[in-house]
Amino acid sequence: MKYYIIIPAHNEEAFLELTLQSVLNQTLLPQKVIVVNDNSTDMTESILDEFERVNPLVCKVSITSSALHMPGSKVVNAFNHGLSLLDSGYDILVKLDADIILPEDYFEKIAHIFKTYEKVGIAGGFAYEQEPDGEWKLNHPMDNDHVRGAFKAYSKICFEAIGGLKQAMGWDTMDELLARYHGFDIVTDPSLKVRHLRPIGQAYNKKAKLLQGKAMYTMRYGFWITFIASLKMALKQQKPAAFLHNLKGYLNARRENTAFQVSQDEGLFIRRLRWKNIKSRLF
Repeated sequence: MKYYIIIPAHNEEAFLELTLQSVLNQTLLPQKVIVVNDNSTDMTESILDEFERVNPLVCKVSITSSALHMPGSKVVNAFNHGLSLLDSGYDILVKLDADIILPEDYFEKIAHIFKTYEKVGIAGGFAYEQEPDGEWKLNHPMDNDHVRGAFKAYSKICFEAIGGLKQAMGWDTMDELLARYHGFDIVTDPSLKVRHLRPIGQAYNKKAKLLQGKAMYTMRYGFWITFIASLKMALKQQKPAAFLHNLKGYLNARRENTAFQVSQDEGLFIRRLRWKNIKSRLF
């Protein structure tokens, strides 16, 4: 199966070389790797120039956007810029972060998932982060059928059905909800252990703390699903403030009549799915 990779990169000199090398070491190589250098001020561009010089698979493109590392809008903007440079001759489209190391057979196994299961729309492995003692420990704060935004693989038909990625916080939950709305499945493979070199959210700007609640509003969760989801998130991450930040972000978005990211029908489907999952854990 043919696959293309798009890697948004902002000040990734510490990790980018490792990420690209892990891509080029794959047992099933991509046809194209587009790295979008988004306003980097470190050695990111020099690293990309060298990779582009010695490997025809790698293509660098530079853009200028905000220097703030805001979740959602910045990364999806860079991704979409890379997407605009690609043709449609792929079976699988991959959004990859510039701070991860993939096992060598990662995309061989991902391709096998898409070949084996007809209804799969999104697939991926699990993220591991290094502890102070050097041990790599699983860090997956979501349900096991969720693929982290750092390494998402989409079938072409699914990506087109969901209308691409939403330029907002929560895009990597919204894509899966919309995929299910369109009849696609999400498949994860526990054997695919991805090394995530930067802990979750470490580089995010402090202004981002209210965006999760705003995203829940724009996905038409409604207040009580937002309340329950925020409480669960705060408990799982052991960050009580996250609960209050989410509710404040949601209420601010409701007061400001922020535009929704999904249609009424999609919102109804999302709420029903969320309530079904909540009830399944209670009973």
